[in-house]
Amino acid sequence: MIRWLIFIVIFGLLDFYAFQSFKTITKSPWIHILYWLVSILVLGNLVYQFYNFNRSEGFSQSNSIAIGFFIAFMVPKLILLFFMFSEDVFRVPQALYSYFTAGDTVEGKHLPGRRKFVSQVALGLAAIPFASILYGIYKGRYNFKVLKYTLHFEDLPDAFDGYKLTQISDVHSGSFDDPEKVSYAIDLINEQKSDVILFTGDMVNNKASEMEPYIDVFKKLEAKDGLYSVLGNHDYGDYINWPSADAKQENMNRLQAIQKEIGFDLLLNEHRYLSRGEEKLALVGVENWGKGGFKKAGDLKKAITGIDKDDFTILLSHDPSHWDQEVIPDNKHFHLTLSGHTHGMQFGIEIPGWFKWSPVKWRYKHWAGIYESMGQYINVNRGFGYLAFPGRVGIWPEITVIELKKGSANA
Repeated sequence: MIRWLIFIVIFGLLDFYAFQSFKTITKSPWIHILYWLVSILVLGNLVYQFYNFNRSEGFSQSNSIAIGFFIAFMVPKLILLFFMFSEDVFRVPQALYSYFTAGDTVEGKHLPGRRKFVSQVALGLAAIPFASILYGIYKGRYNFKVLKYTLHFEDLPDAFDGYKLTQISDVHSGSFDDPEKVSYAIDLINEQKSDVILFTGDMVNNKASEMEPYIDVFKKLEAKDGLYSVLGNHDYGDYINWPSADAKQENMNRLQAIQKEIGFDLLLNEHRYLSRGEEKLALVGVENWGKGGFKKAGDLKKAITGIDKDDFTILLSHDPSHWDQEVIPDNKHFHLTLSGHTHGMQFGIEIPGWFKWSPVKWRYKHWAGIYESMGQYINVNRGFGYLAFPGRVGIWPEITVIELKKGSANA
């Protein structure tokens, strides 16, 4: 409770400072009242949702909405805060100078008024993230994009020249609230007509039951060589309180059964071979392995036991930090690793083929798209769903299609 009170006080002070721009632009008491009414409702809802947070149920949609609106209003206010503070850097010294040099004149002892122009500029700039975040909540979370790549390998088996795979990741079904939009995305996946569909973890937020309403939707997925999957950190149910260890295990059993019902072959530190006549490629799947406190259930050595060192190999591993820490240093050459996990932070700026940026790059070296090291590639999928923040801004939900080609990229 004390922490929440401290948070409210700090937020209130920041909010009061940002309010100065509105106060400078208009003297209307109704606009002032509306500003504070909206601020109190947004903050009050956030505090209520998390003060009454149910640790047995986990993160709910109402929690997510509370965070979404808090961010939508907080980010613009931080911009206003920056401008108001920057102006005071000049106003306050000017007031102090006038106070000590103006003698007994009353005018010299007053703090100079705020400039209306600065407040107008601040409000104009603050409107940009405000509108972007609201769009991200309303439309961005279901703004599915198909991203296509072609990767060349000189040692790709001839029979797999032109082989297409579709990757999806981070479904987080517990966050969805529009089955029709999810169904549209599934149809979009099938339209790619890839040879195989690969899912790289986080089917749910916390509980297998979150996926129940979407089983029939995902059962529509189809690919000639089947569907394969691995587990992500959220699939283990580690982020909520369970009444017993048995209940937690039952949840895992149900999640695995759901994956099988949909048609996924769940790879738990194991591998399969995909064949074309006499030729084959190895498909390896490990359980979640992540640094920074995330679960390390992945066992790469176990998963590749029985695989020839010269086999063309595709690895499914949820967390891209695994690629740096264990995959690249391994004696086995993994031609392509498929990961997810980062979501691209669901926020950033991206101009396809030219520029991409997100704050998540400060946490993950490989956070979205294709990367190469020592002749090995990784694709980090931006995620199919969303978590916590109920939207996406600039970093859209992704369906990845990768075509494998025989030969050199420069050929």
